[in-house]
Amino acid sequence: MVQANFTYDAPSDPAGLPVSVSVFADRPYLRDQIAEDLRGAGFRIGTCGDIGALIAGQLAVLGDVVLLDCPQVDAEGMAALCRLDKRVARSGSQLIVSTSLDALDDVFGCFDQSAPQILVNCTRGERVVAIGRILAHTAPGRVREMSEDDRVALLHLSQQVEAIARQIDSLSDRGAGLRSLADRRDEFRGEDAETQPPVGMRTARPPLPDARVLRRLIRQRQARAQFFDAELFADPAWDMLLDLTAAYCEHQRVSVTSLCIASGVPPTTALRWIKQMIDSGLFDRVEDAQDRRRAFISLSDRAVDGMARYFAEIGEPVAIAA
Repeated sequence: MVQANFTYDAPSDPAGLPVSVSVFADRPYLRDQIAEDLRGAGFRIGTCGDIGALIAGQLAVLGDVVLLDCPQVDAEGMAALCRLDKRVARSGSQLIVSTSLDALDDVFGCFDQSAPQILVNCTRGERVVAIGRILAHTAPGRVREMSEDDRVALLHLSQQVEAIARQIDSLSDRGAGLRSLADRRDEFRGEDAETQPPVGMRTARPPLPDARVLRRLIRQRQARAQFFDAELFADPAWDMLLDLTAAYCEHQRVSVTSLCIASGVPPTTALRWIKQMIDSGLFDRVEDAQDRRRAFISLSDRAVDGMARYFAEIGEPVAIAA
């Protein structure tokens, strides 16, 4: 058998220096674990500390990458995250934020400029996958902009990699006690909208189906998981489109947490799909007029038009039976 030796260069910045990472987490054991994984990937560890260091605002230098763990966040913490968002966006650093499903809406609302990777209830394997994405961005020669097809293909590939990571993590007890998304789908519904649905669409656009038809279709799709492996039918983009269309017809707003649950995939994966759909012009991020630190997700005019024409094309009876 022929054996080959492979060598890997450590990730470096444009000057050829090792990429530095700042790590902030209140749990010391987690900071040590993250630092161990980062060193193994060839990164240089920069500033490490608890979240209080961010709140105090005394940090002079951030790393090329900032990795933050905040499973819970209060009002003071949200203000600190908003400052961090602006600072990271100005510095050009890359940001990874791990949080919990309960804190997701607050955390998501704080980051509207730095485009972070947000990991929800993540395992160690999923965090390593996120670090791998940083490697892809920092590797020399990676200058070509990805097309929309490239991004969608990368999302599908990421799902497969994360599935492997979850299988690896399931061999340990680290994921014990976490509730699945399927257990929580009915806990989150859209909030009453203060404004009417978007206007200005083409007058020739056909009407959308009744919201009850859409909710029935969603329930039918979810029922498949009772009899078959749910991963056989994973289609997060379509499930989110259906949920947002129903909310549009009901004049309701949808939080990012609710949309992640509606997607039927792990929330970290759902967040990347949401970002892709925003980048593609199908979803809009809508800031809360009363609280700028909160944000909702809605269909763009283009998506509303597309969904209306889709249902007109297939016919309502087909939509009910699908």
